[in-house]
Amino acid sequence: MTTLTTLVDRHGVDVLDHLDRDTLVPILGGLQAQGDIIVVPAVTANRPTAIARAAVPRQGVAVVRGENGGNTHLLLAEGDAYWDAHTPRDGELKLGTLTVAEGATAYLAHPEHGYAGIAPGTYEIRRQREQADAIRLVQD
Repeated sequence: MTTLTTLVDRHGVDVLDHLDRDTLVPILGGLQAQGDIIVVPAVTANRPTAIARAAVPRQGVAVVRGENGGNTHLLLAEGDAYWDAHTPRDGELKLGTLTVAEGATAYLAHPEHGYAGIAPGTYEIRRQREQADAIRLVQD
C-alpha cells in the first residue's frame, strides 16, 4: 500500500482538501465501489468475461467523464493493465472490462473520492444505479 500523497504525486490527479493525504490506499481484489462506479471481479459477474486487450495509456483512461460539474473517474496503471471500453445500450450498466496483470496495480482516481487500488485480475467496471422515486444512475 502507498499513501494518497504518493499517488497524487505519481499520477498527477489531485484530490480535494477533505481527504487525508497520509491515508494508505489499499489494493483490493474483490468487489469495490467509488462514487457512481462499481468494480466487479469477473468471477462474480455471473457471466464469462473475456480479458481486456488494449493497454491503459500512461495518461490513463476516463472511465466516466465528469458531467454537469462532476469529476472524471480516471483509470490509471502501474505495470501492465488493459481496458476494453463497452458502449452501454438500453440501460446497460457495464462500461468496460479491466484486466490487471500479475505484479501490476490499477487505480481509479477521482478528486472527491481519492484513489481506489485494484489488484491483479479481470473485472467488469459498471455504473451503479439506485431506486428513489424511480430507478436512476447513481449521481456522483
